[in-house]
Amino acid sequence: MSADGRKRPTIRDVATVAGVSSGTVSRVLNGKNWVSPEAKAAVEAAIKKTGYRVNPHARNLAMSKSNTVAFLLTESQQVLFEDPNFASLVRGTAQALAAEDVSSILIMAGTPAERARAMAYISAGHVDGVLLAFTSSGGYPLVQQLVDARVPLVSCGLPVGFEGRLGCVSADDLLAASRMVEYLGSTGRRRIATIAGPPDSPGGIARLDGYRRALGDAFDERLVAAGDYTRASGSRAMRELLARAPELDAVFAANDAMAAGAIDALQAAGRRVPDDVAVAGFDDNAFATAVEPSLTTMRQPFDRISTEMVRVLMDIIDGQAPATVTLPTTLVVREST
Repeated sequence: MSADGRKRPTIRDVATVAGVSSGTVSRVLNGKNWVSPEAKAAVEAAIKKTGYRVNPHARNLAMSKSNTVAFLLTESQQVLFEDPNFASLVRGTAQALAAEDVSSILIMAGTPAERARAMAYISAGHVDGVLLAFTSSGGYPLVQQLVDARVPLVSCGLPVGFEGRLGCVSADDLLAASRMVEYLGSTGRRRIATIAGPPDSPGGIARLDGYRRALGDAFDERLVAAGDYTRASGSRAMRELLARAPELDAVFAANDAMAAGAIDALQAAGRRVPDDVAVAGFDDNAFATAVEPSLTTMRQPFDRISTEMVRVLMDIIDGQAPATVTLPTTLVVREST
């Protein structure tokens, strides 16, 4: 925002006035030679008309690219060791970046001190852009700083409140959750509970919404418990659900780790899976096949998510507007249902 509270003009605003693409505006600003005289004149006139000012961080990146992208984790370091999804994203994006001849670095930003160091490093122009792993509200201040600094940024899942302000690639969480609950209902289950994800995370919100929509008027608040995406939290939530609604005959967990925890708790309580209670998860990662019985789940296309995150980020670095990409999931039926 400018000093008088008005929104600062962006490259997109200049492009609209000039009647050219954002990439053309970026090339003019960066002194590139492959712009026609007519386009250059139109851009320069539009800059004067809109009052656009070059962002120092963006100019620094454009004039002296590092050819490096940061993969940013704003959650605790525990995620590194416990979450197979994170490992899949790191591996997949690193491979996609390597195909573009771009290096990648991992930046941990799970504490306030780490976030301050991360922002100082990124804003100094050491990277050309940032790939953001799934984040909860604790990481939002850093995301806001990155957005304010106009750092090219793409997130896996859209942080709440940042719609249209950064690139985003994710699975269709809401539709996938609805489909899973409908599938459980098709097997004859009538008291379907859920172990929801964190209420401040994009996936946690959307998957709970999908569960609620699938049940419609049959939705019962007593059949909802929340976890933090860890196996231990799934076990705790399952015990809570059994105490509150012992008649339940199915449970949909918002990720595979919590579904594995739910199976642990059910077996400890003497409930047979799936004879007494069917269990379903979300992700299709290592937890799904490591538990007994093997887990019915919604498969996220992490390879494609990784590739699309890199593609969208490269486009933003080249001057294009942020894009949102939503990818379909696949129902994988195994022994737990």
